[in-house]
Amino acid sequence: MAPSEECNRPIGILFVCLGNICRSPMAEAVFSHIVAKRGLAPLFHIESAGTARYHVGEQPDGRTVETCRKNHVVINHLGQQLVPKHFDNFDYILCMDRNNLSDCKRVKPKGQCRAKHELFGSYSEDAGDLIVVDPYYGGMEDFEEMYERIVRCSEGLLEKLIREKRIQIKTQ
Repeated sequence: MAPSEECNRPIGILFVCLGNICRSPMAEAVFSHIVAKRGLAPLFHIESAGTARYHVGEQPDGRTVETCRKNHVVINHLGQQLVPKHFDNFDYILCMDRNNLSDCKRVKPKGQCRAKHELFGSYSEDAGDLIVVDPYYGGMEDFEEMYERIVRCSEGLLEKLIREKRIQIKTQ
C-alpha cells in the first residue's frame, strides 16, 4: 500500500530534543535502523532537529555516536533547528520531553499544519518511557539506558504506523 493515505509520499517523522546532539539524532538513527531491517525504508523520511540553535551544523555527541556504533546502528547526522516549515514537511514531530513539546508548540505556525506533534515516549508500552531523559550531563550508562528506551519507543511507533497506515510487510 502507499506510504500515506493522502498521496504517494513517504511518511515524515521528525524527532526533536533540545540541542539535537543526543536524544533526537539517536532516535533518528535507531528508527531508521529498525525501519530498514523491516524492509520499509522507502516508505519513510526520517530526520531530527533541536528546539535550540546550540549545535546547528554539528555532529552528534560522541557518546551518542559510540552507543549507536556499539549497537550496530549507523548514525550520520548534522544538527539542525526546528523551524515552522517542519510542521508542513513532516507527518509526525516527536518530542523527547515536555519542555521540547512546549517549545515545539511555540514554533508551530498558526493555522492548520500537516504534522501531529506529541511525546515520542507515548509509543512505548512501558509507561516509564514517556519522557526520554536527556543524558547530556550523565555518563555512558545514561546513554545506554536512553538507547534501550528509544528502541522500545521506535518499535512501538513502527507497529502503530504499520497498523494505522496498513503498511504491507513483504515476507521473503
